[in-house]
Amino acid sequence: MSSAFAYRARDPLGAIHEGRVEAPSADDARRQLAVEGFHVLELDEESSQGLQLFGRRITRTEIIYATSQLAIMVDTGITLAAGLDGMIEQEQNAALRLVLIDLKSAVESGDDFSTALARHPKLFDRTFISLVRSAEATGSLGSMLDRIASYLRKELEMRNKVRAAMAYPMVMMCVAIAVTIFLLMFVMPRFTPMFASRGMDLPTPTRVMMAVSGSLTEYWYFWIAGIAASVVGVVYGRRTPQGMMAIDWIKIHTPIVGPMFRKVILSRSIRTLGTMVGSGVSVLDALQLSADVAGNCFYERIWRNVLDKVTSGSQIHEGLARNSLIPAVLVQMIRSGEETGKLDLVLQKVSGYYDNEVETSIKSTTSLIEPLMIAVMGAVVGTIGLALLLPIFTLSRPAG
Repeated sequence: MSSAFAYRARDPLGAIHEGRVEAPSADDARRQLAVEGFHVLELDEESSQGLQLFGRRITRTEIIYATSQLAIMVDTGITLAAGLDGMIEQEQNAALRLVLIDLKSAVESGDDFSTALARHPKLFDRTFISLVRSAEATGSLGSMLDRIASYLRKELEMRNKVRAAMAYPMVMMCVAIAVTIFLLMFVMPRFTPMFASRGMDLPTPTRVMMAVSGSLTEYWYFWIAGIAASVVGVVYGRRTPQGMMAIDWIKIHTPIVGPMFRKVILSRSIRTLGTMVGSGVSVLDALQLSADVAGNCFYERIWRNVLDKVTSGSQIHEGLARNSLIPAVLVQMIRSGEETGKLDLVLQKVSGYYDNEVETSIKSTTSLIEPLMIAVMGAVVGTIGLALLLPIFTLSRPAG
């Protein structure tokens, strides 16, 4: 029986396409699109999307908790179907309960657990499914589910830390913009008539601020239209290869935050590669998934280049060598792992090392951004205040 899948994919020329394809499973849909020359970016089963209409949204935390719970049950000897049945009885989220019911039904009908999970690609990504498929082949599903939960937990923690680090500068920037608009639209216009009635020669900063204030108050609709057009342009620009490339370049090359983003991307890719290789997944599939989870087109291109070189007989460190975005120490550590035959252990250690590096980078980035944002906000407000005070000082000065 075929299912309908909504896809978003990139063609060989880099153009983004969206559409619908019918296939027995998500993997079949990906293979079908790959034959047509598409690289799949997003793939959602349309029939499974309706499951989230009941109750609230299924969060990543709930998926992690459910995976940990199932891992414990399977490890203690409970069958997969019985474990799913027990989770269904106590699950409070109606949407997740329907997903668990669907998984149990598929398992009881004879499907592999990985095949059942593939019916819900929006909840269980390719990394999750590949690890489960590897565990099914080796008979270690319980320990693998625990490992998957740990992997997902680290990913979520890292994402939350980055969001928390970027929240402060975003709030400060919004406050600075709001204060600036208030001063220019509501404070400056009150002084303009007084300056004009005196017929005095205003200082340059005051004339500039009065001009900006006048344009904001008289032509506010142009400003709103310009902001709206900019937002729409950014949103649609992100959907084009050129726009995605520009945004990704800015992320990893911006001073202060660029090094942090580079470490976050490397940590994510190395963690995925180490988890996959250590779980028995083939190196080629692990490299493919490392490219998929990179989240940056430049690093995705690096990993795909490594995949091509490994396919042709080279080693991973050879594909990563002499690349400005890959630290030389990382290449050396991976080379050591390949030469000693302990690549999975080395990758796990490297992943832990980069997790610590990301935490350190986040703290240092935050400590640099805070005074910088305060200085910027002080400079903006101070400039406007100076523009207001200079004429007042001139008026209060005794005539000589």
